[in-house]
Amino acid sequence: MKKTFAGKARNKSFLGVFAVMSAASTLFIGCNQKIEVKESEKILSKEPPVAKVPRIDDEDIPSDKRVIYLTFDDGPNRGTENLLKILHKRNVCATAFLVGKHATDSKRQKDDLEKMRADQLIELANHSYTHAHNKYSDFYKNPDAVVKDFDLAKDSLKLTGKIARTPGRNIWRLNNINVTDLKSSSEAADQLKIAGYKVIGWDLEWKPTNKMNLKGNHEAMLKKVDSIFFNDLEKTSRHLVFLTHDQYLNDADSINELDLFIEKLQKSNRFVFRKVSAYPKINEILN
Repeated sequence: MKKTFAGKARNKSFLGVFAVMSAASTLFIGCNQKIEVKESEKILSKEPPVAKVPRIDDEDIPSDKRVIYLTFDDGPNRGTENLLKILHKRNVCATAFLVGKHATDSKRQKDDLEKMRADQLIELANHSYTHAHNKYSDFYKNPDAVVKDFDLAKDSLKLTGKIARTPGRNIWRLNNINVTDLKSSSEAADQLKIAGYKVIGWDLEWKPTNKMNLKGNHEAMLKKVDSIFFNDLEKTSRHLVFLTHDQYLNDADSINELDLFIEKLQKSNRFVFRKVSAYPKINEILN
């Protein structure tokens, strides 16, 4: 029997769901930044019908469903407002891993933080206070300072939970998952776990082009989602943590790409979306 969709006996290929769907629109190609921003506002100012998202209220997920956790790092930042608009357009939830310092960098970022705090579709989690000042090797050399940086972010952002993601590293520290992409960061990651932080990385990242946008990639990302589930490459079976950054959502093409990505996942009727706080066993007391 031919293997399809992570070994489940289904004759219809998952990729076939997307075969008849058109590629991303080229309407905005060649526009300058000023025009793109205006066009993006037009896209998101419309009142689309609310998408019907399949619901799963417990961990007994039907065999034909997979769970995707949409996560967005480094906010509040450029594109945060557009992210919230997309989530509401598609009626889908997500998790924002916030940088404490970014919440005080400008009035707009302060306002965006309050918008996120009041929005039921998005939950807030810890991505450190300084983002390591983007000097990751130095940052992780001092595990005690790493913990203090996360504690400062937790307090300044008034976060109620201790779900965290490390800057510049794909690290997992849960009771049942222990993964470190670079061994030099292991001690700092262990100290975060000892301090009670549930450190969660990602299974798939949508990286930007050299122009820092998501243009032209949603079909490729859909294929990668299918490949991860097909080959059982996710950290927890049938649960995929997806990462990108809201700062990439600052032009019309990128906004459209993320919107199409979510729309086509929904239309396939194979996925449900959850916040990271619903990830399996993440709420267990760390030992």
